[in-house]
Amino acid sequence: MTTIQMDTPAGPIDALLDVPDGQGPFPGVVVIHDAIGYGPDKESINDHIAAAGYIAITPNLFARGGRARCVPKVMRELLTQRAGRAQDDILAARDHLLSMPQCSGKVGIAGFCMGGQFALVMSPKGFGASAPFYGTPLPRHLDEALDGACPIVASFGSRDPLGIGAPTKLQRVLEQKAIPNDVKVYPRAGHSFANKLPAQPLLRITGFGYNEAATQDAWARVFAFFREHLQTDGAG
Repeated sequence: MTTIQMDTPAGPIDALLDVPDGQGPFPGVVVIHDAIGYGPDKESINDHIAAAGYIAITPNLFARGGRARCVPKVMRELLTQRAGRAQDDILAARDHLLSMPQCSGKVGIAGFCMGGQFALVMSPKGFGASAPFYGTPLPRHLDEALDGACPIVASFGSRDPLGIGAPTKLQRVLEQKAIPNDVKVYPRAGHSFANKLPAQPLLRITGFGYNEAATQDAWARVFAFFREHLQTDGAG
């Protein structure tokens, strides 16, 4: 894994980049971090995606002023669903992958919590497949937000206090729009079940926390879905 400087319309930002071993070409995946930002947990996720045969890039959406200043701005953009710097950064990450000679020309998107919401909002914006992990609460005006969306593989935890009713609502909209999908709820998992965050005992009490079995199954589904919809032969 390397940290790179990536060009965006508002100037360069840092991003995590992992390229699989081998000659390629490889499909790419833009990974959107949660409100905590990127650290060891996101580095591990990037590594995991690259090991499955995908070029993984995680743009730092908090690069302009740090987490404290950036979270309100990014969340405001999510709530209003208006184009802004965060969406520009995500599209710039996609374009960075597409410019790489190792890239096959197919790019998916994956995200966690806040990033999962972005994975849904950005699903109509030039991606081949989207993998939101507990992207809750769901974007407002979900029906409108998913107009023209790419295929979506979504993963939720039944113990997620932020996600009550979200999987059913998401699947209903996807089916109405005939968008290929795989929506699954993990019965003993909560919010952030695929993230190894600090303070795990406390997180589990509040309905959050890492769940290894759910994580392994979710990633298996995501990689199978990406193989199908990003038209890859060797990934996963």
